[in-house]
Amino acid sequence: MKEEITAKTVSQLSRLLAKKEVSAVETVSAYIQKIQDLNGSLGAYITVTEKAALKQAEEVDRLRAKGESLPLLAGIPVGLKDNICTKGTPTTCASRMLEGFVPPYNAFVVDLLESQMAVMLGKLNMDEFAMGSSNETSYFGPVRNPVDTERVPGGSSGGCTAAVAAGLAAFALGSDTAGSIRQPAAFCGVVGLKPTYGAVSRRGLVALASSLDQIGPITKDVGDSALVFEAIAKHDEQDATSVRREYPPLAKILEKGAEGLRIGLPKELFSDIISGEVKTAVKAAAERLEALGAKLDEVSLPLLKAAHSACFVISAAEASSNMGKFDGIKYGYRAKDCGSIDEIYKFSRSQGFGRGVKRRILLGNLFLSAGHYQKYYSNALKIRTLIRRDFENVFEKFDLILTPTTPTTAYKLGEKRGDPLEIYMGDICTAAANMAGLPALSLPCGADLSGLPVGMQLIGNAFDEPLIYRAAYAYEQSAKTARRKDD
Repeated sequence: MKEEITAKTVSQLSRLLAKKEVSAVETVSAYIQKIQDLNGSLGAYITVTEKAALKQAEEVDRLRAKGESLPLLAGIPVGLKDNICTKGTPTTCASRMLEGFVPPYNAFVVDLLESQMAVMLGKLNMDEFAMGSSNETSYFGPVRNPVDTERVPGGSSGGCTAAVAAGLAAFALGSDTAGSIRQPAAFCGVVGLKPTYGAVSRRGLVALASSLDQIGPITKDVGDSALVFEAIAKHDEQDATSVRREYPPLAKILEKGAEGLRIGLPKELFSDIISGEVKTAVKAAAERLEALGAKLDEVSLPLLKAAHSACFVISAAEASSNMGKFDGIKYGYRAKDCGSIDEIYKFSRSQGFGRGVKRRILLGNLFLSAGHYQKYYSNALKIRTLIRRDFENVFEKFDLILTPTTPTTAYKLGEKRGDPLEIYMGDICTAAANMAGLPALSLPCGADLSGLPVGMQLIGNAFDEPLIYRAAYAYEQSAKTARRKDD
């Protein structure tokens, strides 16, 4: 039964809990047992909050026994990326710099989950300070892909996607700056959403690049993604970037299907930069959507490649600014035996940050320096404006854009570690949506010849998450039906 519990979707668990066919304590215990069994080999969790989780579960069961009506997520186990602040629980960003740091407050999304009575299982591993695409840069060790433990899970939210794929969390919240939810979701065969910029509050998220970052859900299927998104897409008066936006009930929208939706396929992302097996799987998915009544046609987004490069410049520049507060003075790692404040800064940052973070800070400072600001940062902002216009032109004629999520499937651990630029190219399909602030979702659409998951990405106009969910759910249900017939 424990194995069955951890295989259930959020929606299935919610119904079982509401009917009292399983208790919250049984549910949480099953997940904790699986974490104990598998986390040593996967490295998905940095911190496991077993005692607190069981206490939360007991409270859910007590209230349910009294006959109280509880929220849909009551008793559902969740894992949080370790750059989302949690009061009383360490938030390390997978870095020596923040090892042992315990925030005095919750992120806004954590408060929302607590109001829904979701049960936090712990904090999930990631690339250090979210600067990476393979989840190999964590101070606490790499995360392994549960589909093939010799391969990377993707990053930077690799701990989140590995946990959901392996049944170590019913769902997870990650963050996405250039593809950090969607790329690992594709590698691990789960569903990951980057919401519209401003749809989900960033308050309490340790910032990488403030104009690009978004918190989003990682789930087993599309229905769960919509359910969790509804729970966290709330206006936050204390976040200046949070937009007051009311979404219609997504459960009803899911059933509307893909018929009549106009979907564009950018020719730039069906070119030689994408592997043949990935292209084949995504084109087959496009044909399935067409069979379901969607209208597909080729489109052009000529600045996609430039958007990817500009995204790196902007993220590095903003990261170099955001990292300035980690200095070994007020909190975080402080080097020993320093004779002056200059030495505290120098040695604390040198020893506290990993190689990839230091590289990003140095590049960001270069991009912002007097001699290079116009050439790099200023031009990157201009490209951002142009890519937004490209998307606007496409959305005048189309409802959604369909692309591969990644150019390849998951590669082996260590295979690309010596070439950071090649690793960064893993975001070539995803970065443009962050640059334009648009919603984008990755969902599984098959596998390569080695059995590794392939992900397809649906991009919508601002706040068009409902349309994305319509198309994604229609495809997912049709694919499930086809698999059952094949079996």
